[in-house]
Amino acid sequence: MSPSQTDPFVTGLVLGAGGSKRLGRPKQLLAYGDDTLLGHVVGVARSCGFHQLIVALGGSSDEVRAKVDLAGADVVMNDAYGAGCSSSIAAALGIVDQRCDVMVLMLGDQPGVTAETVASLLAARGDAPLAVCRYDDGSGHPIAFARSVFPALADLHGDKGVWRLLDQRAEDVTLVPVAGQIPLDVDTPEDYRAVLASAPTPAA
Repeated sequence: MSPSQTDPFVTGLVLGAGGSKRLGRPKQLLAYGDDTLLGHVVGVARSCGFHQLIVALGGSSDEVRAKVDLAGADVVMNDAYGAGCSSSIAAALGIVDQRCDVMVLMLGDQPGVTAETVASLLAARGDAPLAVCRYDDGSGHPIAFARSVFPALADLHGDKGVWRLLDQRAEDVTLVPVAGQIPLDVDTPEDYRAVLASAPTPAA
């Protein structure tokens, strides 16, 4: 068989539906480099070569659609975004390609995740039902889910549902070593300042 017949079909899911209550303005649209926060993450996801890319939107969706380049992505609306990340995952499962073997979850407010990290995650997961990045200071995104886990994903609730699932199915989880600390995400103005401070400096 050729590689194209044996390689898994991978769907990338970027969560960008948050209401930004603690920040007070749409964090998706915060400036990051030459882009927005969400635009940067979508760009990273686009560079991963996923067979399908899904972006979940909710809060401030009209403004996000107008200002973030979502070209090439399947956009899913999560009107229940106030119920946490799990509601966005459930909404996205409704449009996942039927050929999908594995889905990679990325956070739209975590710009420090790189395409190389995603590639390492996929290369090291083998056929594990669940794979998570193991950074120097703990486990973090991105996370990979085999299709066999999708029914359990659909039943999750709240912002911590994924982590509860990983705890419940610890025997099914492959930990993939990734150098460095867990990339920062943005919930507060202080978080945003820290993310900007830790951003790589563009080459001269």
